[in-house]
Amino acid sequence: MGWKGNAPRDKRELKAAARRHGSGRTWNRVLRRAATIVFFFLLPVPVLLLLVFRFTPIPITPEILLKLVTLQPAHQQWEPLNAISPALARAVIASEDQNFCQHSGFDWRSIDDALKTHRRHPHRPLRGASTISQQTARTLFLLPVRSWIRKGAEAYLTVLLEALWPKKRILTAYLNLVDWGRGNYGAEAASQAYFHKHASRLSEGEAARLAAILPNPDEWRAVHPGPYVATRSGVLVSRSDDVVRDGLDHCARR
Repeated sequence: MGWKGNAPRDKRELKAAARRHGSGRTWNRVLRRAATIVFFFLLPVPVLLLLVFRFTPIPITPEILLKLVTLQPAHQQWEPLNAISPALARAVIASEDQNFCQHSGFDWRSIDDALKTHRRHPHRPLRGASTISQQTARTLFLLPVRSWIRKGAEAYLTVLLEALWPKKRILTAYLNLVDWGRGNYGAEAASQAYFHKHASRLSEGEAARLAAILPNPDEWRAVHPGPYVATRSGVLVSRSDDVVRDGLDHCARR
């Protein structure tokens, strides 16, 4: 009698277990498909795009696309490196990545210094140590959203970028795509917006001011600069001379 009384309950438990098992298999299929999609985008697509864009102008980036979709101004015009003032290339290397020609995508010494500084002053924001290569990879493929997932993707894309592009191409893409504030992307858009001239005609001082505002381009001004940008620009003019003297831009010279 006890066995018969428990039979319906046992059947219900078996059915519930079967449903759970089926649900588990469904989720496994979903996860496998998601992993396949992620693998597809994380490997073949970036490789293909990098191979194509090694030789052709890059028409748009995720950040520029987001601006356009949300009806915000976005100006960008691709120029070859020989149509951009060499003063700007030197100023950017002096400001952002003095070891650009030496490292393979990551400046481990700068990263270590930033971490040591953060350990000494944990309440201060972690100082950035991104190289020009990292910033270029980020700009090419990712939106400007801070997260550890994005940092991981950025590191992976930086490895691909350094493997598939020469340094000269990386610097060319950086100068053409970096955010120079107020909807201006790249050297030509910034030069026209701030100095009303072609990027090839930028002076040493103008190039230094553009490089100086890169950490905060929407707040700092290249035209009529405040005290910090004015001082920083003077430092970068001097450092640009060091870039030439020490050959720190040898990998990107024309």
